Amino acid sequence: MSREGRSGFTGKIGFVMAAASSAVGLGNLWRFPYLAASYGGGIFLLCYVILAVTFGFSLLIGEIALGRMTRLSSIKAFDGIDRRFKFCGILGLIIPTIIEPYYGVIGGWVTKYAALFLTGRGAAATDDYYFSNYITKPAEPVIWFLVFLLLTAAVVLLGVDKGIEKASTVMMPSLIILSMGIAVYIATRPGAGDGIRYFIRPDLSRFNGKTVLAALGQLFYSLSLAMGIMVSYGSYMRKEDNLESSSCSLIPLSLSCRE
Repeated sequence: MSREGRSGFTGKIGFVMAAASSAVGLGNLWRFPYLAASYGGGIFLLCYVILAVTFGFSLLIGEIALGRMTRLSSIKAFDGIDRRFKFCGILGLIIPTIIEPYYGVIGGWVTKYAALFLTGRGAAATDDYYFSNYITKPAEPVIWFLVFLLLTAAVVLLGVDKGIEKASTVMMPSLIILSMGIAVYIATRPGAGDGIRYFIRPDLSRFNGKTVLAALGQLFYSLSLAMGIMVSYGSYMRKEDNLESSSCSLIPLSLSCRE
């Protein structure tokens, strides 16, 4: 099939939801709060936001534009613009290859817990020793890991428009609603006010190079940058969709899914 004849995202909303679904995930919900607490709270958040709307946005729109222009995968896209940059595409392939195995394991955990709550057994999962007992079992974690991989493969095999886009337009809004619910619940817990103040009030005395590096590292997780993902997604983006507004939509979506 030719580049222009292959399937792709049916519109801007589908692309934004799919790209946001790739960018916003466990690295945000789990890793971001931990880093914010470790590197100064409000000053970490301020550094992250500044980096997101400057460096992050520039790199994001650049990767999406490269994909849309070439209609190629990461390696071929970089090779197509200049053979000297082919190694950038290779690195973009290596990084998600390294990430996928442990994300698949964690995805199996999430699938297991989702099944528990959907079948009305969520109360059992709140036991202090449930998780440690579960991951030490010889077979069950592997089974749920395979279930997660099969579900993911099924979505991918359905194609960009019928699989990834449709799944993302359901799951991404659901994630936002769940994140808002979690945020409201946390805000009602004892001592939440102190935590909120620590998170939103910058303490300049905590600012240092490690804070900037931690925020920059989280930025790559939050926006799926330098992994070849946005190049690939951009290659399926419609030519008539506005590149700048689509990229701008990803930044607030990424920022909204935070604890």
